[in-house]
Amino acid sequence: MAEEIETKLKNYRTAPFDARFPNQNQTRNCWSNYLDYHRCQKALEEKGVDTAPCDWYKRVYKSICPMSWVQKWDDQRDEGIFPGKI
Repeated sequence: MAEEIETKLKNYRTAPFDARFPNQNQTRNCWSNYLDYHRCQKALEEKGVDTAPCDWYKRVYKSICPMSWVQKWDDQRDEGIFPGKI
């Protein structure tokens, strides 16, 4: 399974179509993938498992989200005032 994930990550170009977000406005898709990445990281780190599968979410949000949003959210997480539930 790890080899399959690595292969998918190597062949990754841009975020694939997600039927949950069919519209042109991808703001919610960006937000969801950002949260999913950090939730995945947190859950797998608590179990002591490799967090490589979480990289998929990171690549998706990095290709969709404006970097200014990501920086703002990272700063908010560092300050403990992030509005999302991770």
